[in-house]
Amino acid sequence: MISTLKWIAGALIVATSAASPLAWAQDNASDSRKEDDAFLLLRDAVRRDDAPKAEFYAARLSDYTIPSYVEYYRLKARFKDAADPEVRAFLKKYQGSAIADRLRNDWLLELGRKREWTTFDEQFPQFVLQDDTQVKCYHLLSRIAKGQNVAAEARTLLLYPPNYGEACGSLVAALAQTGQFSQEDLWTQVRLAGETNATGPAKRIVMLLNGSDKKMGQAVDLPTLALAKGAGSTRADHETFLVAVGRGARTSMKLARLALEKAAPQLTPQERAIGWANLALVSSYSLAPETAGYWAQTAGAPLSAEQLQWKTRIALRERDWKTVKATIAAMPPQLRKDPAWIYWNARALAAEAGGNTPEVLAAYRGIADQSSYYGILAGEELGQMVSIPAPGAPPTPAEMAAIAANPGLQRALKFFELRLRFEGTREWNWETRRLSERELIAAAEFARERHVLDRMVYTSEKTRVQADYTHRYPAPHDEIMQPTTSTLGLDRAWVYGLIRQESRFVMDAQSAVGASGLMQVMPSTGRWVARKIGLTDFVQGMLTDVKTNILLGANYLNMVLGSMDGSQVLATAAYNAGPGRLRSWRTQLSKPMDTTIFIESIPFHETRGYVKNVMVNATYYAALFEGRPQSMKARLGSTVTPKGYSEQEQQEAAFGGR
Repeated sequence: MISTLKWIAGALIVATSAASPLAWAQDNASDSRKEDDAFLLLRDAVRRDDAPKAEFYAARLSDYTIPSYVEYYRLKARFKDAADPEVRAFLKKYQGSAIADRLRNDWLLELGRKREWTTFDEQFPQFVLQDDTQVKCYHLLSRIAKGQNVAAEARTLLLYPPNYGEACGSLVAALAQTGQFSQEDLWTQVRLAGETNATGPAKRIVMLLNGSDKKMGQAVDLPTLALAKGAGSTRADHETFLVAVGRGARTSMKLARLALEKAAPQLTPQERAIGWANLALVSSYSLAPETAGYWAQTAGAPLSAEQLQWKTRIALRERDWKTVKATIAAMPPQLRKDPAWIYWNARALAAEAGGNTPEVLAAYRGIADQSSYYGILAGEELGQMVSIPAPGAPPTPAEMAAIAANPGLQRALKFFELRLRFEGTREWNWETRRLSERELIAAAEFARERHVLDRMVYTSEKTRVQADYTHRYPAPHDEIMQPTTSTLGLDRAWVYGLIRQESRFVMDAQSAVGASGLMQVMPSTGRWVARKIGLTDFVQGMLTDVKTNILLGANYLNMVLGSMDGSQVLATAAYNAGPGRLRSWRTQLSKPMDTTIFIESIPFHETRGYVKNVMVNATYYAALFEGRPQSMKARLGSTVTPKGYSEQEQQEAAFGGR
């Protein structure tokens, strides 16, 4: 009996031992999920400025897998009351990490707010990313406090008033009080604030010029009322009225123009030119036929960067190469160096000379080594085609092991697992900024293995000497894409080019307006296309299913392509901005237009860049898929024609085009 009991007891011990690893794993997984949940709640509490809850959750994460972020959030929750030694201890402990640079960014903002310049000046050079405009404004404020002249740097920095905040607003005031900004500098800032709908900065800056903040607020927010009151008698009244002209034109161009014409006798020639520039900018956004006439009346006006660029684009549409050259020459040096304006200046020189002169060819060579839209266009002028270079040696097992062991990349993967893409991307980008070419190639392959394709693309694009173009231009889910595009007769390279721009292959990508998945399909579009193709069981959640997303997105793209006369350029723009807007933009064409000029003058900044990037992507994908050099210009087509042009007219336009 005793031996039997011993045998039963022994069997129970063995059974328990055999089961314990599984039970331990389940318990461990459960604990891990609880810790992840607590971490997400900690992050949320800090974002809501709930310090007690932040401390509650942080206390439960003493052994969490990302301790630096637990400590960061714990400190951030009570940052305004934290003592300097505590902040310094964190920075020392995590020196060289992304989260330390993030905390230094936070600290610099707090030091600047308190005007603690000694500590600020000590810490500012150690801020690695230098990507915060507010911190840069505080840095210039600190230098003003020491008697330094920073006007030139301030003019370069102070370009977008909606982002000024306390730091940049104080910088403008300090520049005015120390005489480093003239009245003209301040009026430039007022006009910028009006142009960008920044009521607060406009009101604060006009007060530095002895103007009325109340009147300026009305000019920005209620321009119709401001226009009805007329131009007034002082310089401040006139400038306020001109802001109202620009703001009012966005509601009624006719009313704003009539108000400007009525007030013209009270205004100086330069003020009238400023008024016409404000009208011309708004008119440019609608591509109205009278826009070129408005720009013709702007001689002598100090144009903003946005105005200079749109004056150039409208001159391109008019093929007024003389104005194109003159306006590019008037751009600030940094803007003139942009590949876009290098390319268009070369085009203008070539048009006036009747061909590619040595000066023109030199300009093209200056940007032709770039794999960007303008670099490719310049390269084709030099006879170069888009081709895929040999990939070089693949990463070795030792190189891959070193990358896999990188703590920053491990943190990034953890954040991606938690669906915290912002934090994951920050960690990934921070680590890859200091990798060698070989390490970048290994990191790109590591990202491919972990199915983080957006970081794979990003990392591959950082290499300069070697590159695996299957990293830069991946083609996942081709078993779905091939039959889908083949059935529809769609160009597979173009569809992949669009996906690369839309989602960077992040399957669960969600836009601010609700677009989902690889092809960023809107729920309403998905339902409409599903009905059209007979997908009767469609529900919104299916948009994150790869097969359904590609099916719906490709079918919609095919429908858009058909409505745009088979033009990939027009269909790409319509996919981004909506077919209705493309129809509207085409109605402004009275004759065929050079495709590159049409793209350059797309009124939406996002859509303009989108089309350029998709067409570059498609060209590289075609080179990969077909194994031979490609022409992007051939893909773009020579001209965009008005809707309804006959085939013969289109051929004549193409034959007569550049």
